Amino acid sequence: MSSSERREHDRRNASPGTRVLVIDDSPTIVALLKRMLQQNHYEVLVAYDGESGLDIAQRERPDLIFLDIVLPGIDGFSALRKLRRHPVTKDTPVIMISGNAQATEQFYVQRIGADDFMKKPFSRPEVFSRIEGLLDENGVPRHSARPGTRPETSDGP
Repeated sequence: MSSSERREHDRRNASPGTRVLVIDDSPTIVALLKRMLQQNHYEVLVAYDGESGLDIAQRERPDLIFLDIVLPGIDGFSALRKLRRHPVTKDTPVIMISGNAQATEQFYVQRIGADDFMKKPFSRPEVFSRIEGLLDENGVPRHSARPGTRPETSDGP
């Protein structure tokens, strides 16, 4: 049986060159995600703390962000709030990752605007399934407001 026969459907992948920012303080998790993503032709940016991650996100404008909850300095929840408030990153899809998947944590993540949640340890199929769930018809990751969140409107002059 070939690998394509084992799959229920062909996996949709983001367009080659999609830029993904991984923000995690674990070199092992960063290396694992980076290798998986690069094997699928993603461009991978890396930050090991929330402050650096925010700087990179605003400067480099990634298409998707994997954001750990437990980080040195500013934690993932605070980083997510800042990402959602900044005009450059407010619509960037964010997948939160954590070794502790409490239901309350997942609820809180959704309430403050994360697009998905992934528990560590994770598998390669799970990573790409989470990404696939965020793709539009053109293979571009898109942020969608979750229930309980309000998209910001601009009522300027």
